[in-house]
Amino acid sequence: MLETKEGSLYLDGKPVRIISGSIHYFRIVEGHWRDRLEKLKAGGFNTVETYIPWNFHEPKKGRFTLEGMRNVERFMQLAQEIGLYVILRPSPYICAEWEMGGLPAWLLKDPDLRFRCSDPVFLSHLKEYYDHLLPVLKTYQYSEGGPVIAFQIENEYGAYGDDKAYLEAIRRMYHEHGIRELLFTSDGPDMIKPGSLRDEWTTLNFGSRPDEAFQELEEWKPGEPRMCMEYWIGWFDAWGYPHHTRDAASTGDVLKRMLNLGASMNVYMFHGGTNFQFYNGANHYDTYEPTITSYDYDALLTESGEVTEKFRTVQRILAEEGQDIEKIPEEKPARLSERKVELSQSVSLFDTLPSIAARRENVTPLTMEELDQSYGFVLYRTTFEGKGMFSVELDAMQDRAFLYINGVYQYTYYRNDTKKVVDLFFPEESNTFEIFIENMGRVNYGKYLSERKGLIQNVWIGNRYTFDWDMYSIELEDPVLDFHHQKDERFPKFFEGSFSVETPADTFVRLDGWKKGNVLINGFNLGRYWEIGPQKTLYLPGPLLQKGDNKIQVLELEGHSTPSVSLVSEPDLG
Repeated sequence: MLETKEGSLYLDGKPVRIISGSIHYFRIVEGHWRDRLEKLKAGGFNTVETYIPWNFHEPKKGRFTLEGMRNVERFMQLAQEIGLYVILRPSPYICAEWEMGGLPAWLLKDPDLRFRCSDPVFLSHLKEYYDHLLPVLKTYQYSEGGPVIAFQIENEYGAYGDDKAYLEAIRRMYHEHGIRELLFTSDGPDMIKPGSLRDEWTTLNFGSRPDEAFQELEEWKPGEPRMCMEYWIGWFDAWGYPHHTRDAASTGDVLKRMLNLGASMNVYMFHGGTNFQFYNGANHYDTYEPTITSYDYDALLTESGEVTEKFRTVQRILAEEGQDIEKIPEEKPARLSERKVELSQSVSLFDTLPSIAARRENVTPLTMEELDQSYGFVLYRTTFEGKGMFSVELDAMQDRAFLYINGVYQYTYYRNDTKKVVDLFFPEESNTFEIFIENMGRVNYGKYLSERKGLIQNVWIGNRYTFDWDMYSIELEDPVLDFHHQKDERFPKFFEGSFSVETPADTFVRLDGWKKGNVLINGFNLGRYWEIGPQKTLYLPGPLLQKGDNKIQVLELEGHSTPSVSLVSEPDLG
């Protein structure tokens, strides 16, 4: 077992230094897991670290799944086959720029529930999840012949709260399920006191100044084995902001300083991957900033798994430290041949609602969570009685809304807009009023963690509320489109086409001329695009393609200037 004693880490009674890299299996199609893990081992690393997101494995209350990209068992088995130790972080909250920090959105159906504390209702949900997950993880412990050497209790808890009873409750659940490996917490150096337990291993998260960081740890816990659980070597991107990079020399310099201090470390990220489907998170400080689809992170491997200069730099440093490294071929991986794909069929979302949406009626509008919906879009529809110009208050709409009167587009609202009221003209005595709302990603860090989506309250029009609403939940799970009953020309619109593949390989979907929406390949949602960037291409992993015909669908929310997309061999992240 991994142990802490005399200021050092010991495995099976022998001193050990953990040289780890973060790879999130849930951001990578399973067909690429082995490649990424083998490159980690070749780079001089002896350990892989991964979070386990609760919302990915229990997407609906009581519906637990470990299949496909969720097969964390297979990921651990591959790591062991390749010769890597595993650090698991199955804490209820992961942050990670992941939707709601990994907490499942269905928790928000209970308005009285309080997250990340010893609230008994929250702990009861967590216990039911762990009753399924932890028995699976238990069998992969190092002490039982598996690769897992450590488990995280909670993640950056000092940046959220100080409920030690909550941390102890998680530890107790681990022990009740037979988890016997080393337990730890991880926090920023200035947040370790509220976020840690005195009698469990305290690790740090930082991107620079390792001397100062470990000095803070030493002052609070003298003799604690030093480990940076998240050495941030890059950063994530948000829509409308520049693409982040960090040069290889700076990355290597901090790494050498950390190793010279005798520390263990985990590179965050070794390989970032992709926020497929609707799993991107968001940050909210002064404004709401949703994370882009790519989680390239300027990591050691690119989003598509290519080796970078930063990888070579780190590999050289680790070789100097005596780590075993392997040469990786210089040639670029295979790419699908470049081509233009025509999207010859189209249909308005409003014409295909019966085949893609679940309908619900209620006297007042329900939030997305009250509709038992986690992600995607909701169309709200009601009848407004009154002719003339009326003010419509917008701040009930989370996060981006399109407004229509009698089937005619009127206005687009984004929650960051300073304008919170718009005057709209209702031309008839009785009018159909529609609001199409996109959830652009729940906040994954800080005080806005528990915000709800959709219409979070009734809409104030003129000087009154309107009642009796129809609501259509749209989650884009392999939509089957009806192209035969087209009457409406409004956006959002679906576009569909196909292309033939001889040998499946990675490619990138370029969307010049399109404005905002999602791309699906053979029913799998690659994620969001938005013309404001920085990201201009979506990564399409080869394992999602099949020999022969492949179906591509685009849900365009706002309008476009071309009926085609391009498959290109290079990414454009801005």
